[in-house]
Amino acid sequence: MVVRNAAAVAALVGVSLAVAACSPASGSPTTGGAIVAVGAENEYANVISQIGGKYVHVTAILSNPNTDPHTFESSPSVSQAVSAARLVVQNGVGYDSWMNKIEAAAPNSTRKVIDVQALLHLPDSTPNPHLWYAPATMPAVARAIAAGLSSLLPAHAAAFRANLARFNASLRPWYQALARFKATYPGTPVATTEPVGDYMLQAAGTRNLTPFRFQADVMNGVDPSPQDVSLENSLFSGHKVKVFLYNQQVTDSLTQSFLGLAREHGIPVVGLYETMPTPGYTYQSWMLAEVRALEKAVADRVSTARL
Repeated sequence: MVVRNAAAVAALVGVSLAVAACSPASGSPTTGGAIVAVGAENEYANVISQIGGKYVHVTAILSNPNTDPHTFESSPSVSQAVSAARLVVQNGVGYDSWMNKIEAAAPNSTRKVIDVQALLHLPDSTPNPHLWYAPATMPAVARAIAAGLSSLLPAHAAAFRANLARFNASLRPWYQALARFKATYPGTPVATTEPVGDYMLQAAGTRNLTPFRFQADVMNGVDPSPQDVSLENSLFSGHKVKVFLYNQQVTDSLTQSFLGLAREHGIPVVGLYETMPTPGYTYQSWMLAEVRALEKAVADRVSTARL
């Protein structure tokens, strides 16, 4: 994964950590017995919070929806948060490889690390690292979190199991919205800038007409070829797509040119996020909001640039 504009994010790390607590603890790790946990991305931290409830104190490392997560650089405060954690959830697939370095520098035999790539048995060559947009990802992660917390606090295993069941049930509206869109608007042609929401778009039955090599170039900070830029332009000028979905957290001049073309040709746009918009969202309400924005774009030709 190519790092983009790394210096711009380093200054934001302290702010991210300061506002990243995702659930109240029943007390400090030493006086109240709450498990200190870390989610490398705030969507994972949010799920830890939902499963652990009052028995966890969670920090999200990446939590600013106005920055590009690919540009992240670690800091001493991040290292301290990870070093203190007894439970860690990280994405893998090169998306947050800085977590591995921190963990190696501060080994802890009691720390439980849930690497989502490993959990899902995905190879390092997996081209799209935005695993949380896949409908099957978070149920697996939530199960692993419940198991990990149960082993750390076995006396509260029943509470973690109950929270897991509640979490799984709360995903049903998202699954139903995906199925409804797929049945109502099968094969909807779309254009994208990056593969941020590709797993969700596949589940919704859309046809992404943007070549993946173009998406990968934009994601990795590489200039797409002139041929691919021309092809992307033609999707708008030729009215070949019903909606344009772009990474709301990365809006460079190229993205702005596509947004302008989409507006010029009456194609609605939907902004996608890599980190969960805060405040006001849980993981599941965020995913549902993205599908509803997609449906609104296709059914009513209404844009949703920001959730």
